Amino acid sequence: MSAPILRRHLAAATLAAALPMTALAVAPPASAQPLSGRLVIYTSQLEADAQGTADAFRARHPGVEVEWVRGGTNALIPRLRAEFAAGNPRADVLLIADSLTMETLKAENRLLRWADAPRAGVPAAHVDPDGFYWGTKLITTGIVRNARAPMTISSWNDLADARARNLVTMPSPSVSGAALIHVYAIVQNPALGWDYLERLARNGLTVRGGNGAVMQSVAGGERAFGMIIDYLPIREAAKGAPVQFVFPAEGVSAITEPVAILAGTRNEAAAKAFVAFLLSREGQELASRQGFLPADPAVAPPAGFPEPASIRVMPLDARRALAEAEAVQRRFAALIGQ
Repeated sequence: MSAPILRRHLAAATLAAALPMTALAVAPPASAQPLSGRLVIYTSQLEADAQGTADAFRARHPGVEVEWVRGGTNALIPRLRAEFAAGNPRADVLLIADSLTMETLKAENRLLRWADAPRAGVPAAHVDPDGFYWGTKLITTGIVRNARAPMTISSWNDLADARARNLVTMPSPSVSGAALIHVYAIVQNPALGWDYLERLARNGLTVRGGNGAVMQSVAGGERAFGMIIDYLPIREAAKGAPVQFVFPAEGVSAITEPVAILAGTRNEAAAKAFVAFLLSREGQELASRQGFLPADPAVAPPAGFPEPASIRVMPLDARRALAEAEAVQRRFAALIGQ
């Protein structure tokens, strides 16, 4: 999710400069009055998915003018912090890769609390118990393999095999939120840990851009294997790309692509309606049609995915990850040579 930040305006005219910050009272239910005004979404979704999500929301609420700004989580957050510093954050809603980033923003009082948000069939484990953010999908990181690779694989350890020397790549944790969560999960896994990452480094692991760059590298044959989020290779394989996605035996790391409302939103009513839409059955079915595992286990997964119950997710201690974040990122960068 690391393409350059792009803006897409759904209004015919060019949007005016950001409006001054105004305080809003708690909005009445969407059913009480038609929603209107501008809704600005900062998202790490791919362009087509961001546009499709915005279009589906506007089909339900045509009076809302939706603008989305797209970029990798680790590009969007510095932008947002610069806006905080200037006293003029533009976003109403964040739809980004991982819950650790949301936890940080929550601790800084940057998110709006909505304790009774309707989460439909989304499990409690996927939402913040305090009501500041909500998981919308399950996006796992596993292995993409080129069909012409010199070996089959079933384990993370296979990537450290001598036959895979100089043939493995992964997204940069400084660009991709999912890749950063993946590093944390590996470090915390006693069967892998820093020893595993050191073996990968000695075996010629390369780090490049985001997940899209990894996909291009493996599909094009430049590298045989890549650590990558699930939906990219699964989608491309369905289109005929010579790739296969592997769920390793040790498990996969996972993010939930949470959504949150900024505490300074200028359109609280529309922001809440957008969150409710993503968590609704309709929103979860949209996620599945877009090629993602829905957060709601009652919604059928897209073609090419196994049943969610069969996917083994590596545990992640979020508090430990946050406490060790700077040290882990420095050590990884030094190890890989970033």
